Amino acid sequence: MLQFETLPALTGGTLLQAPAQAAAVHQLLLDSRRLGQPVGAVFFALQGPRHDGHRYLSELYSRGVRLFVVAEEAAISGGCAAFPEAGFLLVDDTLAALQALAAHHRQQFRLPVMGITGSNGKTIVKEWLAQLLSADELICKSPLSFNSQVGVPLSVWELNSTHTLGIFEAGISEPTEMARLARIIQPTLGVFTNLGTAHDAGFSSPRQKVEEKMHLFQDVDTLFYCADHSLVHEVARQQLSTRRTVLYAWTRQRFLFDAQQADVLISIHDASADRTVVHVERARPRPQEHTFTLPFADDPSVENALHCLVVLLWRQVAPAEIQRRLDRLQPVAMRLEMKQALNDCYVLDDTYNNDLAGLTLALDALARQPRRGRRALILSDVLESGLPAAELYARVAAQLTARGVERLVGIGPEISQNAAAFTGLEGAFFPHTEAFLAAFQPDDYHHETILVKGARRYGFERIVTAFQEKIHGTVLEVNLDALVHNLNFYRRRLQPGVKLMVMVKAFAYGSGSYEVANLLQFHRVDYLAVAYADEGVDLRQHGISLPLMVMNPAPDAFQKLRQYHLEPEIYSFELLKAYLRAAEEGPMPAIHLKLDTGMRRLGFGEEDIPELCRYLSENAFRLRVASALTHLAGADEEQHNDFSRQQLAAFHRMTPQVEEALGYPIIKHALNSAGIVRFPDEHIDMVRLGIGLYGVEATGQQQDALRPVSALRTTISQIKRLPAGQTVGYSRRGQAVDFERRIATIAIATPMGTIGASGTVPGKCS
Repeated sequence: MLQFETLPALTGGTLLQAPAQAAAVHQLLLDSRRLGQPVGAVFFALQGPRHDGHRYLSELYSRGVRLFVVAEEAAISGGCAAFPEAGFLLVDDTLAALQALAAHHRQQFRLPVMGITGSNGKTIVKEWLAQLLSADELICKSPLSFNSQVGVPLSVWELNSTHTLGIFEAGISEPTEMARLARIIQPTLGVFTNLGTAHDAGFSSPRQKVEEKMHLFQDVDTLFYCADHSLVHEVARQQLSTRRTVLYAWTRQRFLFDAQQADVLISIHDASADRTVVHVERARPRPQEHTFTLPFADDPSVENALHCLVVLLWRQVAPAEIQRRLDRLQPVAMRLEMKQALNDCYVLDDTYNNDLAGLTLALDALARQPRRGRRALILSDVLESGLPAAELYARVAAQLTARGVERLVGIGPEISQNAAAFTGLEGAFFPHTEAFLAAFQPDDYHHETILVKGARRYGFERIVTAFQEKIHGTVLEVNLDALVHNLNFYRRRLQPGVKLMVMVKAFAYGSGSYEVANLLQFHRVDYLAVAYADEGVDLRQHGISLPLMVMNPAPDAFQKLRQYHLEPEIYSFELLKAYLRAAEEGPMPAIHLKLDTGMRRLGFGEEDIPELCRYLSENAFRLRVASALTHLAGADEEQHNDFSRQQLAAFHRMTPQVEEALGYPIIKHALNSAGIVRFPDEHIDMVRLGIGLYGVEATGQQQDALRPVSALRTTISQIKRLPAGQTVGYSRRGQAVDFERRIATIAIATPMGTIGASGTVPGKCS
């Protein structure tokens, strides 16, 4: 176990102050919101364009953290003397120090480690390999998609002497990054998944991107890749000797690839709606042929599964055993899902797996939920930790206490035998899932946020189903990971210092206002915007503390604005005068002035600016203006560029007059999601992200870079045959004119009733 005093030699840093007591390094901490056990936690004060970890030194010290790695001595408020029990290590670069420490940790282990990179599928391949090899190995792997300059060192830090195999993914977005990750992972095996367009902007050419990614594999004993990606094949042949590669080809038409070059040649033998049969020819160690059935039909899943299949063949797993393991392969749930449950409860569904690293991440997510009511955990046996049961569950208990979990339901023989470790918690233990479901009483749970975390073998999806309200079979599924991906897509395009307002109006475009707002608050956006005051009130009641702009404030809601500190958008003199009258009764929140530059719906026109400035000047003592905004009428279409520029010019004429009347600067913002992409020189002080966050790139230029956030699923109530010449529905509008159709009625309720969908293709159902 490393001691804090040894870190200067490993990082090239200077020990500013030794801790009051000798301290071993147990945990690498980067985020003050994810503090578990403070003892042994080393906080690295990372710096970036939008964050500075030095701001949280005092907060973490007050919470028990005593070990700090900093890049600025001057950033230690009050100097080291203000933290008498703390140890401080000064380094040139805190991220580089974090990576150096993780690289040193990796060097302590002489086990095979597989590194995975590529444009797509890294996380899926990693998770599937872990599933497929778990019968043979005790595996340490990256949690979720921890593949960045920060995520990789945190993943590798989890290696311990009980592991027999490591599987870590690595992702990069610009040159030189992979060399740093390679020093941390130090892989002995490698998988290059594929080559796509992800992160193309960070490289001068696809070849440079492949060459940079290939740095991960410079010292591997064996690299697995598909030669159908010709550029990957070419660079691998240039940089690695053929004896260090396992090359396979996958084509839908056999022998399009030169079979003499391939170690494994794979062709599609048969495919249906839910499975794919592949024929495999092996050249080494001796010629063999096999047929396997993959439980997937879509090309991305098939490609990911084939990577795993080739690894299993190389490990000489018997073909029958490979098929048995493939049959049990499950799609990877790439996110924690927040689901509404009975009795005003919410369920955080993480029924995908259960290891220590994943449990820590899930508990972090639970701790971030600001909803009122207590936090509960339903937990299965923690599998494959490599730790003695007593030590394992003592660690789990410490994590639960540190994160404020008040109720625990343990399911499984091992956790039940160690129930005594969970003192101070309301606890109940069951030997298996069936026993819990038999005893389940919904009235035992009210106003709670419940994390359901279980290894797949325990079938915890049945528990989630038991908790969910069953009104009907229609469900809107929201992928929060996709939402974060889209948020970061737009954030990367912002000019330095530009703030970000995100629209969560209209139930967050149907995605769930509270859940989305909570995630945005965690990711530190600057403002939220809602359509009506009651939406803002609901968010405040659920613990959302970000500044909130209300786009359609009504005078009868002004008291709610004051009570919940909601900032209204003021767009007319009538509304401004009413707000000033309300301000006579007590201080009111700041306002946002809507300026009409050409949309011609709401807002003060340019002709109104003199009178508006007079009102603002005369009432400066009881009115605070936070921002001025306008809305472009045609930002999403190039044909309206000239008009958009005219609007922006008008906005730039109007806002200086407003600021002069106020006597202080205000935030100015004009661009929506489309404008962020199309007018990067007009980001000004803030932009407003709306539909783009939810996966729609309105300009159509970069739709492939966004991910869909929502999926609407429902049930079919009945399927019928509609003979030719007959009709269906009100006013007989659905007609089977010239051929028989199959029609389905789906169970989606609308204000007008149930929707019926009729097929339009003979013999098909739509």
